[in-house]
Amino acid sequence: MTQPNTDTVLFTPLKIGPLTIVNRFIRSATHESMAEKDGRMSIRHLELFRALAEGEVGLIITGHAYVERLGIASPGQTGIDEDAAVESLRRITETVHQTPSKIFLQIAHAGRQTKIRLAGGTPVAPSPVYDPVFKITPRELSSDEIRALIGRFIAAAGRAVQAGFDGVQVHVAHGYLLSSFLSPHTNRRKDEWGGSIENRVRMIVEILRGIRKEYGPGFPVIAKINATDHLPDGLILEEAIIAARILEAEGLAAVEISGGISEAGLGSVWPGLRKEEDEGYFVGYAAAFKAALRIPVSGLGGNRTFSIMERFVREGKADFISLSRPLVREPDLVRRFRLGLTGRSECVSCNKCFNPRGLACYDIKI
Repeated sequence: MTQPNTDTVLFTPLKIGPLTIVNRFIRSATHESMAEKDGRMSIRHLELFRALAEGEVGLIITGHAYVERLGIASPGQTGIDEDAAVESLRRITETVHQTPSKIFLQIAHAGRQTKIRLAGGTPVAPSPVYDPVFKITPRELSSDEIRALIGRFIAAAGRAVQAGFDGVQVHVAHGYLLSSFLSPHTNRRKDEWGGSIENRVRMIVEILRGIRKEYGPGFPVIAKINATDHLPDGLILEEAIIAARILEAEGLAAVEISGGISEAGLGSVWPGLRKEEDEGYFVGYAAAFKAALRIPVSGLGGNRTFSIMERFVREGKADFISLSRPLVREPDLVRRFRLGLTGRSECVSCNKCFNPRGLACYDIKI
């Protein structure tokens, strides 16, 4: 590619709620392993998000931030569990807002996908279903505890408002707590929080209602949601779409479609390069959501080639394209796409970037 891409749908703006996103590229939330021991964002975060904003990513979504310490998923994770976190987060938003990019904070709770030593207590879940990956049987949450956790998510969103974020993304994917409430594999409750999909989505509905009540429709809430758990008794596409439609009716501003949980052995970041026709391995699911919803839908999964991404949006399979690993290797990839300097990411999907030393491209061929 040698000519600037000035007439492509990928560089046209689109709204998420009241916000205008300048292009169709989203930096999908990616755990950075860069936080201080107390969960505060570090100078490495600042440099990362500055590079993504200067690289012209339309919407940047941070790595998941835990809403309480028991909900931490891994070392180096950002925390949004205390008011003291706001100051370090504000430095991030002020830096990003020196550019046209928008930035959302992803708020999350690990649920049963953590370690007792790291979380400082027995992990919690909707039901005490053993996790063979983390080798943990979580403690079942009481209804009162669920209500308290809803309050923690709402409080976390309030801290995001104080820190200057443009919105929040609620993490309802990959087997973490909210995902485990949606999934019949991990939610075997018989009360108002379990059983039907309407009951299983109730916790997310209450979080969304609470955030909108406290901070209004001008502060958009979006969700990352599983289309499938990749488990025989897990969440399936049809029920995931029902959940998304319920959330849309409650004011959800957009959805990002992913899939998989840890014990399925098939998560959201599949290793190895794919043929062009196999890129966007969750985009087919995204298209099904798009057909059922009015709000914007973002598709992800091994997106590497500009022309393929353009086709996904042009054909109406997705409104936005989410990228994770390519932006680890090339934080300026979107700008280079716009200038026509490249037609494909250099990322080889080796997954070495997910490293406890910090998110970075460790591919030796650089």
